[in-house]
Amino acid sequence: MSYRRADEILPENILEILQTYVSGEAIYVPKKKECRRRWGSSTGVNETLRVRNEQILEQHRNGTSTKELALQYYLTEKSIQRILREMKKPPIEQRSFD
Repeated sequence: MSYRRADEILPENILEILQTYVSGEAIYVPKKKECRRRWGSSTGVNETLRVRNEQILEQHRNGTSTKELALQYYLTEKSIQRILREMKKPPIEQRSFD
């Protein structure tokens, strides 16, 4: 992240408004919501974890215990239980909230 001088990029009237709230301090201006990316989307981590979690669910359905899965995937049993619980939920768009 790089810093840019507000007096070089903002109109004078906006700069004066900002100076009533912060003066001489660094502030962070977040991206617009429509420009934000989901966590892991640029590195492919989401897809990797989704595939791993599907494998964990399938192995558990075939009789592998949570303890064995934890050892195999280098996770805690609690993490395996959380993954199994989350994977059994229907996707958000398929849930009914009556």
